[in-house]
Amino acid sequence: MTLGNEANDATARPLSGRCALITGATGGLGQSIALGLARAGCSLVLHGLETEAAMAGTIEQWRREHQVEICYLRTDLASAAGAQALADAAQASSPGIDILINNAVVRHFAPIDAFPVDAWERALAVNVSAAFHLVRLLLPRMRERGWGRILNMASVYGLRGVADRIDYVTTKSALLGFTRAVAIETIGQGITCNALCPGSVLTPAIDARVKQLMAQTGIDRATAQRRFLAGKQPSGQFVDAGDVAELAVFLCGPAARDISGTMLPIDGGWLAG
Repeated sequence: MTLGNEANDATARPLSGRCALITGATGGLGQSIALGLARAGCSLVLHGLETEAAMAGTIEQWRREHQVEICYLRTDLASAAGAQALADAAQASSPGIDILINNAVVRHFAPIDAFPVDAWERALAVNVSAAFHLVRLLLPRMRERGWGRILNMASVYGLRGVADRIDYVTTKSALLGFTRAVAIETIGQGITCNALCPGSVLTPAIDARVKQLMAQTGIDRATAQRRFLAGKQPSGQFVDAGDVAELAVFLCGPAARDISGTMLPIDGGWLAG
């Protein structure tokens, strides 16, 4: 390979030689980010609650198309023991985790006075405590290597209140403070910690809600989408998951070495209003 080709390869695959753990990576934003990292040459440790058989086809296709190592770990992050098991298995299955994407999330819709206590406790455990445990367990190895990227998937709802979503608003807000604190503790160590704050992304879960609105009202898809986004994204369009993935890949790459402790919206202008 010529020097010129080496430079081109480094540009096209800036994360070659790195390994990322992505929680909640079996669908939606987590899977889109994982695919973006694979395209950038990053090996993957995917996490989720799907069976290994359900993920086998995706993993084989990505290995073939992107020539990266990929493994899948099925673990419930609702307990400290589950996070410990995931961290141990991830480090055992790879030379070392360079990139951590805290994306796993649960949510429930109800007003606070009718909110189930078990749903509240699970949201705190999966959405916040799992990120805490994984960072504390994986950070020492990043420090040994002098390089690391931590990306917490927050939300526009971490900066906006909304009714009937007390668990989601609270936990996404907590992730923003968590991000700032970790960033301060890792300054000057070759490690960054940032948060992405997407608006409404057309994930399978939101697509299901749009279809439900269509079924309930008899309106067409375009009208249902506009109604769903009314009062939210001034763009009137869903954020593309692929765009969120590209921003995540950039933050994990060498050019973002001086970006840490930031909360980056990608929300179609939602927070501008």
